Parts: sequence; C-alpha cells; structure tokens
Amino acid sequence: MAPPPKSDPFPADSQREVDAGAVFVLESKGEWWHAGFHLTTAIVGPTILTLPYVFRGLGWGLGFFCLTVMGLVTFYAYYLMSKVLDYCERDGRRHIRFRELAADVLGSGWMFYFVIFIQTAINTGVGIGAILLAGECLQIMYSSLSPDGSLKLYVFIAMVTAVMIVLSQFPTFHSLRHINLASLFLSLGYSFIVVGACIHAGLSKNAPSRDYSLESSESARVFSAFTSISIIAAIFGNGILPEIQATLAPPATGKMVKGLLMCYTVILVTFYSTAVSGYWVFGNKSNSNILKSLMPDEEPSLAPTWVLGLGVVFVLLQLFAIGLVYSQVAYEIMEKKSADVQQGMFSKRNLVPRIILRTLYMIFCGFMAAMLPFFGDINGVVGAIGFIPLDFVLPMLLYNMTYKPPKSSLIYWLNLSIMVVFTGAGLMGAFSSIRKLVLDAGKFKLFSSNVVD
Repeated sequence: MAPPPKSDPFPADSQREVDAGAVFVLESKGEWWHAGFHLTTAIVGPTILTLPYVFRGLGWGLGFFCLTVMGLVTFYAYYLMSKVLDYCERDGRRHIRFRELAADVLGSGWMFYFVIFIQTAINTGVGIGAILLAGECLQIMYSSLSPDGSLKLYVFIAMVTAVMIVLSQFPTFHSLRHINLASLFLSLGYSFIVVGACIHAGLSKNAPSRDYSLESSESARVFSAFTSISIIAAIFGNGILPEIQATLAPPATGKMVKGLLMCYTVILVTFYSTAVSGYWVFGNKSNSNILKSLMPDEEPSLAPTWVLGLGVVFVLLQLFAIGLVYSQVAYEIMEKKSADVQQGMFSKRNLVPRIILRTLYMIFCGFMAAMLPFFGDINGVVGAIGFIPLDFVLPMLLYNMTYKPPKSSLIYWLNLSIMVVFTGAGLMGAFSSIRKLVLDAGKFKLFSSNVVD
C-alpha cells in the first residue's frame, strides 16, 4: 500500500483551515477541566463493574498488582504522549489526530493506516458495547417491573439506538463538555452505590459463600490471568488522547497533565473500591457485570432493589455519554470528507450529510449490538489487540523517537521495557481472549435476549 501524501497525515495550519473534521468536530475551544471531563468519560465507565470478575481470574495479590501497574503505566504513557504533542506544537506542528501524530513522528505511511484501523476498531467496538449494555440496563429495569414481560433485548437496543441517533447530532467534541461533566458524577454515583450494595450484601444473613480459589488447571489459570490483564487494558485504555487534547484552546502545552490528574483521581476513588468490594463478596462467582451478581435471576436481590435500580439508571445515562465520546473519531473522518468548511457548521449543505451519516453509523452499531450480544468476551479481545498497542506501546515509542533520550538513560530502557512486556502481554491476551470466545461459542446466539458473560 502506498504511503499517504504528507499533506494528509500532518497538514499545515493553512490546509487544516479547509479540513471540516478539524474545524467542526475537533474545534479547539476547551479548558483543561473540559479535557478532564472527556478523559474521565473515556476511561471511567461501566466496564469498571467488570473488575471483580478480573480479580476472579487473578486472585487478590495479582489482581491488586496488575490493577496498580496498569494504572501507573497508563498514566505514564498518557503523560508521555501529551509531552510529545506539546513538543510538536512548540515546533509548529500541532497534531489533532492520533494517526497524524504517529505518521509524523515515525515517518511511516503504514503507521498512519495502522493507527486509523486500530482506532476505528476500538471506537466502533466501544460504541457497540455501549449500546448493548444500555439495552441490557433497560431490560433489567423492565424485568424488575414486569417479570413475565415479552419484550426481548433487541427491542431495548433499538430504543437506545434511537436516543443515540438524536444525541449524535451534537456537532463538536467540545459541545459534549457538559454531558461529560454529568458523566463524571454518574460514574462516582454508581460506583458508590455498588460499593455500598456489596458491603450490605456481604454483611447480610443471605451473604453468598465466599471462595477465592482460582481454576484448578494450571493452563486454565494462565489463560484466565491473561484474559483478565486484557480486560484491565481495555478498562484503562482510551485510544483517543490526541483527539481529546485537540479540543483544548491553543496553546495546549501543560493543560493535558491537569486533565489527567483529574481523571486519575476519579480512577483511584472508583476502581479499587469497586474491585475490592465486589470480589470480597462474590469471590470466584463474580459476574462480568457485578450488578448482575447483586441481582441474581432466580433469587432475591442482595441489596435494596430501589438502590440497585438507581445504580442501573446511572449506568444507563453514562453509557450515552461514552457512546458519544467514542464516536467522535468516526464523525471527524466522515465530516472531513463530506462537509464544506466554507458553508458553515449548520448550513443545509453540511447539516443534511451530518444527520444522514451519523444516523447510519448509529444504526450500524445498534444492529451489531443486537446481533452479537457477548460483550464480556469482546471486551478482552478489544483490550488486547486495540488498547495495548495504542496506549501501552506507541506512547513510549513516540517519546523515544521525539526526545531521543540517550540509550544509556533510565527513561530509554524503562520505555523499551514497557513496550516489550506489554507487546508480549498483548499477544498472550489476544490468544487467551480469542480462546475464550471459541470456548463460549456454543452459548452465542444471534439476536439473543441474553448477554453472554
């Protein structure tokens, strides 16, 4: 495949002025706290309710270790990437897209296509997952109110898709800042609800028996551990940090670090409390969605139903925000090709294609969510083949290529070690996650009304 022309991977400011994806979708008006809202929505989502299930595959000690290491490494990686973006901006080459940054720094046309392929896979996968989980939330509420109701999961997915079609018409990433602030508070809200519900369940007379033992087979333990590591990577990953930094009003230098500190403060509060409380109560019986462990199908709820219902509502509302955030790269690509900067953002010439293209994108995501309801298994695969390369390998490589630290320096070898370790972990995680998909294949049914764990 021939490399893209240089004007495409990293256009000059004069060329960017006629790039509708840059001017409209990624308009640069935000402050550092807006970047913090976007980052928090991209990372702290309902996937944290999978953390007790992650500990089920790792145990207490390794679970704490992997969660902490992944947190430190991702913060370090995002910090390095923000430094590279700041360096390029000072050098007169401000990048607003991950693919442009990678192609510029690494000087390779194939890297441009690699990043855009991985980003598209991640963003579409998260969009499908958000719609699927939101549909499941509606189904949970419906089942509680009407246990003998006849509506299937795909009906609720269609309802969520209709709402997402309306919300997708927010024209720019920056215009989501208030939605993402609400998303931050929603993530804190359902995390506290889950922790309180788990403590209540663990201390009640109906508390489930606790068993923290791992799988009996050594090979099964190894595969489960790498699958869990892949899921942690998917939880911590976002893959859109350059696009988030692009929303900052120039000069963006130094602002992203403040946004990262805000985001990781929320991570510290929510991740550990959810993982520990859920695994403490359910042990190796932890479900891939801890709310389902608290609301078993055949037994009474282990916490007050209205409290869990409120948690489900919070999760549902935040999923809309997550779906919007991870759709921005797709919208930017669409708008770059379909919109005309000279006509104005809300002109008929630009509004009609925007409505049509974003509606079709959401219909596609909704259709895939209804057809393939096995989110838990897909989560591990996405983490291994998507988030690990973009968030655990490329930032270190980009830093070493940009700042060129001496090969005898600690930071050079630290970055190289992280790249090697997480490349290996990504390969093993991909194999383990795909293996689990194959083993669970017998449970999969197209347009099923049950989400496979």
